Amino acid sequence: MDCFTPEQRSKVMSKIRGTNTKDEVRLAKALWHIGYRYRKNNRKVFGTPDLTFTALKIAIFVDGEFFHGKDWETRKKPQSNTEYWIKKIERNMKRDLEVNAYLESHNWKVLRFWSNDIKKNLGACISEIQNTIILRTEMLTKIPPFSE
Repeated sequence: MDCFTPEQRSKVMSKIRGTNTKDEVRLAKALWHIGYRYRKNNRKVFGTPDLTFTALKIAIFVDGEFFHGKDWETRKKPQSNTEYWIKKIERNMKRDLEVNAYLESHNWKVLRFWSNDIKKNLGACISEIQNTIILRTEMLTKIPPFSE
């Protein structure tokens, strides 16, 4: 059972951010510090990624473990308002797959990181982004040979 009254729970939940979460900001600052420039929460890109490198078509999402269903099959399900939360989290997971499929079908590279991965392994996340930037840059700068 929930340890908060409905009013207290509402207040707690209203403080949860959808954008500019601590881990999203941590990742963005680390990228900015090493010289990468990006767009934040770009509404022109389907799914409104947390960070985008538009010219390279790279979309980066920072997903919270609870709201995006990390280890959903084995994770303990919410004990209060169970029906609502299960429906919401499963819809979030489905939407994530839809966004990935849409962006990939339009030649975007989608990178998704769990919040805890950014907390615990920021360097590995940065390395993956850097490798993707290098690969996408090489792919875009390759000029096909001239043929008649």
